[in-house]
Amino acid sequence: MSDGTFDYSQGFEAAEATGNVRLGKLESMYEELFAEVIEDGVITTEERKQLDRMADSLGLDKGRLRRLESALQAAYESRNKVIIKDLSGAEDMPAPTSISPLEPATDQRTLALERRIKSLEARVIELEQELSEARAQVSIEVDFSDAKAPDSVPEDDIGELLRRVRADPRDDETLHALFRHWSRTKDADRAFLTAEVLVHLGQASADEKVAHAAHKQVGLIRPSAPITPDAWKKLLFHPEEEPLVGEIFGVVVSAVLLGRLSALRRDKQLMKMDPARKQDPATSTVQAVRCFAWASTILGMHAPPLYVAPEFDGTVEMVPGVPPASKLGAASLSGRSAQELAFIAGRHLANYREEHFVRMLVPDARGLEEIFLAALSIGNPGLPLAAHVKELVVPIAKAIEPILEPMQLDRLRGQFLRFVEEGGRTNLQRWSQSVEATCNRTGLLLSGDLAAAQKVLGAEDKAHVEEKMNDLLAFVLSDRYAKLRRQLGIAVG
Repeated sequence: MSDGTFDYSQGFEAAEATGNVRLGKLESMYEELFAEVIEDGVITTEERKQLDRMADSLGLDKGRLRRLESALQAAYESRNKVIIKDLSGAEDMPAPTSISPLEPATDQRTLALERRIKSLEARVIELEQELSEARAQVSIEVDFSDAKAPDSVPEDDIGELLRRVRADPRDDETLHALFRHWSRTKDADRAFLTAEVLVHLGQASADEKVAHAAHKQVGLIRPSAPITPDAWKKLLFHPEEEPLVGEIFGVVVSAVLLGRLSALRRDKQLMKMDPARKQDPATSTVQAVRCFAWASTILGMHAPPLYVAPEFDGTVEMVPGVPPASKLGAASLSGRSAQELAFIAGRHLANYREEHFVRMLVPDARGLEEIFLAALSIGNPGLPLAAHVKELVVPIAKAIEPILEPMQLDRLRGQFLRFVEEGGRTNLQRWSQSVEATCNRTGLLLSGDLAAAQKVLGAEDKAHVEEKMNDLLAFVLSDRYAKLRRQLGIAVG
């Protein structure tokens, strides 16, 4: 990073990379061969010998490979509505233990949890009815003649000021009051951030413009420390992103990726990247590539393999593989400022976290729901499901479960119990939208430039740019953002 555009403060020490999706490369090579073998629906004796030779040459555990084969075979049979015939004699081998058919629960612990859930659901209905009746019967009269005007701003009530900007981060009167509060309390960084929002909105006073100009970063941030795993979850994740949902997806995402690769390969849709286009961040002169390397170090992650793809009109796109790669399109390769590239890189890398990666593989809410239910059913095979839901979920569970290690199965069992204890409900559409907001917040943290974020978001989705920017404005004004800046060592004062 010789020109200093993508740089760090002196003394910056990169942390051990965590959070990325992981998948064994050798097992992927075996998966590729097995997918070719079962393409015609038959495994011959010669093909079985070929598989065994590859397993031996790669030093892979035969038991684990049998589980891998079982998962891939289940996925193939479900997709193609056929039964694979193994003519090699290997069918006589004991099959790996798989999940039981999803039947009504019989164990006492699950039955007790189900009864508790039904009781709580019934109580919720009762309370909602009581609340509705109370609202219909009670009339409250209030004399506002001597009260403070409802839109007046409480200058000294910082809690109320922050509540108001969370509700409406474009309320200039509240923003001016917030700037005066931070200036009065000598919190230079919060005053600067409030001034930055006002400048971005075109509502800044002369004093606010001066405060902003005095501390505006020239170029990109130069952090003195990376983001810690704890800060990711407590400060950077959107408040409505349910952590448990992401943890459950994180356990099964590598199996989902493997299944996705097999499906693409069978359908002849697996994208093969040109090795000549692969970029080395240490030597590349492409600004976007060097930006991704810089961003991943700050985020405490590994950058994916990067390929230039000028024929692709977009900014950046994940390419399924082992490991997953990213191709940089024309919209990233030219005409972008460093701040815009930082936003693009931070947002894309946040999608690579194991809690989030499933969204890039399965972007629709229906697909996420099926995978989520499959994961829960692996955690508790007795999970009661409606017949039409079971028909969709069981094949997915059978394709995932054999690939999981015993430790991952234990995690799913514990997560199932936590899910039930926390109410047994979630909204995956809302979770997915919250993950998108988290990714946008990650991009803004690295970019440090609201205008750059708006330009990237506006070019992609004009219809929702204001909604997305409102979340980013509220984030800049929040305690979370201020704490992240202090952790990175980029706070003013």
